[in-house]
Parts: sequence; C-alpha cells; structure tokens
Amino acid sequence: MKRFARLALAGLLALTASGIARADELLKARIGVLRLSSSAPVFIAQDKGYFREAGLDVELKFFDAAQPIAVATTSGDVDFGVTAFTAGLYNLAGKGTLKVIGGMSREKAGYPLIGYFASNNAYAAGLKTPKDLAGKRVAVTQVGSSFHYSLGLLADKYGFKLSEVKLVPLQSLSNAAAALKGETVDAALLPAPTARPLIETNGAKLLGWVGDETPWQLGAVFASPKTLANKALVTKLLAALLKADREYHDVILAAIKDGKAPIDEKTRPLLEIIAKYTNLPVEQVVGNCAYIDPDGKLDVKNVANQISWLQEQGFVDNGFDADSIIAKEYVKPD
Repeated sequence: MKRFARLALAGLLALTASGIARADELLKARIGVLRLSSSAPVFIAQDKGYFREAGLDVELKFFDAAQPIAVATTSGDVDFGVTAFTAGLYNLAGKGTLKVIGGMSREKAGYPLIGYFASNNAYAAGLKTPKDLAGKRVAVTQVGSSFHYSLGLLADKYGFKLSEVKLVPLQSLSNAAAALKGETVDAALLPAPTARPLIETNGAKLLGWVGDETPWQLGAVFASPKTLANKALVTKLLAALLKADREYHDVILAAIKDGKAPIDEKTRPLLEIIAKYTNLPVEQVVGNCAYIDPDGKLDVKNVANQISWLQEQGFVDNGFDADSIIAKEYVKPD
C-alpha cells in the first residue's frame, strides 16, 4: 500500500509538473477592450478557453472609451486593441505605431448597437428623429470618435452640415450618459447598454440606431509593430478569435429577429458569457448583439472612406491611406 501511495504521489507530481510546463509555454498577451457586446468574440474566446487552446495566456484590460485603447496599444500597456476606429487611432496608425490586423463589430441594419438618444426636454421640444440633430448640443466621447463619425454620416445622409451640430466631447460613455440625463445636452450617441438604464427609467428617449441609418465598419483588431514582430503570437490570437467569431455568428446572430436574440438552450451559454463580461443581465444583452463577420473580415473600402472623411474634416493627418495602416498578411478584406 505504501508503495502504491508513493507511485500515485509520484504520478500526481509528474502530472502537476507537466501542467506547469505547459502553462509556462503559453504566450502571454494583454488585450485592451471595452465592456461592450461589440467585443463579444473576445469574451467568448477567453471564457471558453479558445485563447488557451491556441497557446495563449490572455489578460483582458478594460477601458471606458476607444481612444485610450489605441494609446495603450502604442505604448505597450496592452499588446492588442479591440475597439472602434477613431481619429486618434488613425493618426497613430498613420505614424506607423499601429496596424489593423482584423475586423470586429459593424454597424448594420437590424443589429442595434449605437443609438441616437434625446434628453426628455429636447424630445418634448421637437427632437424626434436622428435628422433633427442639426443645431442641437450632442454629447460624444471624443472629437474624431466613432460617435463623431456616425454624426458625420448622418449629416451627409440628410443634407445638413456637421458644423451645425454643437458637439460636446465628454471623454467617456458614463459622462455622456450623465449629461444626457442631467439635461446639459440635447442628445447623445451611446451604445445600447449604456443608454438602456436611462430609457428604462424614462431618463431619455431613443431616436434611432446608427446601423439602420448609416451602416459602416465600426471596430477592428489592431497591434503595434513590436507585437506584430511576434508572428506566432498574432497568428494564435487571430485563430482563437476566428473560432469565436464563427460561433457567435452562427449561434447568436443567426437567431436574431427584430433586433433581439432569443434566450434558449442554444443561445443562453454564449449570452451568459457576454453578460458576464459586460456586467449586464442576459435579458439586456439580447437587444444589443453587434454584427460581426463570421470570418473576421474587414470592410477595407469603408475604412478607406473613413480615413478620407476624417482627413477632409481635419481630424486626421494627410499622407497615408488604408493600405498603409493594414497588415495585409493578416487582414481578410470584405
């Protein structure tokens, strides 16, 4: 019995040692991300072990706005960024400090993600639809942010000048939501989960969704040249994300009807993962499942349009285009 116990203990120690060795062989990676459903594949890959299966030990670092993620990726505070395109991100990429390596969320009709919301007073005074935003005080996170670009697309669609909108950059989603509730702005562009508490407590009014008005490539995966030099790291990360992209698309997005995903035996496990990382009840997650291409493709043509538009507005430096900021060896164009 003693000999058996010694053998069992030796076997256990050997298994433990091999497990530690395997853990030590994992490549470490830090991903900067927002707590939004637009990054659902990141959360799925982390929670279901797809990163670890690919040979990665991933740490998620959470931010409250898109631009700080781009800055953190450039500085090396994170290895990869997953968030919306912004003027700041493009400027960093134009200087060669960032490269886009894959697509992520898109604004697409039928998939509520970012909405236009009015304060109660502004709504009562006649602000009823997105095209009524001309001349209004509108809160966004930052100048040149994805929210700002969405306003520019709206202005182009309805024939008013973006300069007619009184932009109020408040640096974070929480600040923009507070300003809307406090009636210090007439309207705000906000992700659905940020705005939902206001809507449910009658603190603001929904005017419409960006995806229904002006579809575009909202988010991407990007990295610094230093990270890109480690091809094994990049390849493993994209492989894990691709697996999660496809699962999210085939299970959640394929089931969406009238802008909402059902909660059933098939969808609940993934919805619960998204809820866990976004700090939302599952019942709220179902109404803001962002569209993401199942193959992780990037709408390169739209990215080029974004850069041109931002350069025309003076938000982005001239002298570069989409081709110069995209890592073509990794990106799958759409």
